[in-house]
Amino acid sequence: MVAALVGTAACGGGGSSDGKGGKAAGFNAGVGKVASASDKKGGELKFIGTQDADSWDPQRGYYGFMWDFARYYVRTLVTPKAAPGAQSSTLVPDMATDTGQISADKKTYTFKLRDGLTWEDGQPVTTQQIKYGIERTWATDKISGGPTWLKDALDPDKEYKGPYKDTSKDKLGLKAIETPDEKTIVFKLPKPNGDFLQMLALPAAGPVRQDKDTVEKYGNKPFSNGPYKWVSYTPNKGLELVRNDKWKKESDPVRKALPDKITVKLTTNADDMDNRLIAGDYDLDLNATGMGSAGRQKALQSNKANVDNPETGFIRYAAFPKTVAPFDNEHCRKAVIHAADHTSLQTARGGPQAGGDIGTSMLPPSVKGFDAAYDPYEVKQGKPNEAKAKEELKACGKAEGFKTTIAVRNNKPPEVATAESLQAALKKVGIDAQIDQYDGAQTTGIIGAPKNVKAKNYGIIIMGWGADFPSGQGFLKPIADGRFIQDSGNQNYPELDDPAVNKLFDDGVAETDPEKAGKIYQEANKKVMEGAWYLPFTYEKNIIWRSSRLTNVYTADSYNGRYDYASLGVVK
Repeated sequence: MVAALVGTAACGGGGSSDGKGGKAAGFNAGVGKVASASDKKGGELKFIGTQDADSWDPQRGYYGFMWDFARYYVRTLVTPKAAPGAQSSTLVPDMATDTGQISADKKTYTFKLRDGLTWEDGQPVTTQQIKYGIERTWATDKISGGPTWLKDALDPDKEYKGPYKDTSKDKLGLKAIETPDEKTIVFKLPKPNGDFLQMLALPAAGPVRQDKDTVEKYGNKPFSNGPYKWVSYTPNKGLELVRNDKWKKESDPVRKALPDKITVKLTTNADDMDNRLIAGDYDLDLNATGMGSAGRQKALQSNKANVDNPETGFIRYAAFPKTVAPFDNEHCRKAVIHAADHTSLQTARGGPQAGGDIGTSMLPPSVKGFDAAYDPYEVKQGKPNEAKAKEELKACGKAEGFKTTIAVRNNKPPEVATAESLQAALKKVGIDAQIDQYDGAQTTGIIGAPKNVKAKNYGIIIMGWGADFPSGQGFLKPIADGRFIQDSGNQNYPELDDPAVNKLFDDGVAETDPEKAGKIYQEANKKVMEGAWYLPFTYEKNIIWRSSRLTNVYTADSYNGRYDYASLGVVK
């Protein structure tokens, strides 16, 4: 494996230097391969970002970069393989000795813990602490905002009320998880779920020690069972981690733990962040949302060898809420798809490099079930089909067009640009679309509230989505399964509730063979597209920066095209 990593690192080629010296690995050297492979320890790894985590609490955090970063201080039973690209979608043992003993009926998972697992004070990690950490997900009155996959899979009837309302003496009353001893944990699912191991790889499945649980404040200084521990954190300013001297390398086959210290600087000025990255003051963007227009241009012209251009696993799209007329009629929805100028939408997102390839359906390339040849509306050619759009307008009884409103976040310039592109294209076929730029910080209560969407006549919603884990369940189900429609925080913006689609999701979840499940989700994707509930813009790509100091750099599909933070090192 080491030889393979060294060999792939050589593929990066030479290149420019950043402002602090050192040789860059080459354009796209960290995509699909490892750039600058090294096991050298020491130094300070310097992150910079414009967005703090929603929470650093393992059970509350839901931002993708937080899940990546959390591996410094949270270990789970299983975790994504430390390898580039699609290889990272494979799960490997982390705290567990293997990836679980699974019963014949696929409903019982049994794990044994490795020897040598410790907290930052040297005390051993137990299965009871893993169970307690997972139980915190149920306490939505205090531990809100995090993923609910484990809660939904283990307790679909919502019988358990969480550890803070638990009347049992040890606060471990969740019946679906058993801990017969301190090194054995058993999960009992009501019904099979092919992605259950993926759920156990999320930080939300990490342990929390009861005596260290500060409840709502836990995200300010989580107690570590990983290779690094927290020293300081100031919200929206920054944080610092140092080595956890009680962590034992022999107990952790995944994390390299190369830097001595890890720091994060948070700023509000994205352009200044890009300039400081290029100057070599920092190593990489914590958020990994891509460099801005000015920074991107400068980097590509003068420092291209420090740049990677991965697919992120996100789709950028428009959704059509069926409660807002005339989008209750599929022909009106199809008219918008045909009228859209798909090359213009791609350009608005940043073009083929910084925006991504034109999207043809609602499964991204990183998810099993994606079919590159599937293009039901023939959008890959990039041009609007005004004749077809007018046919669909006639079919929906709106031959002269209609009026509607496009909802878009005011703090996302590429989204505003796509709204303007769509507005201009729709005007040519008689659709008068006004743009409402709402407060992007209030998304959950604005477009996430179906009543508000209907009241404001939001017929078109501009948004994006990435997978919680790389499967049809992890990507498509939250945005297309009718049982995921919520009064607040809704992500199924079309309010799509089709029994045939829902049934396909049930079939896909129950299928434990990933390839077979992919075929089922492919069929669900086709039904979603045939109903014209979404207009995909792009399969997103970003221009992201890596300093010349970084070692072991590669993008991972399991983290939506971000670098695998737990593998990074620096040249001192």
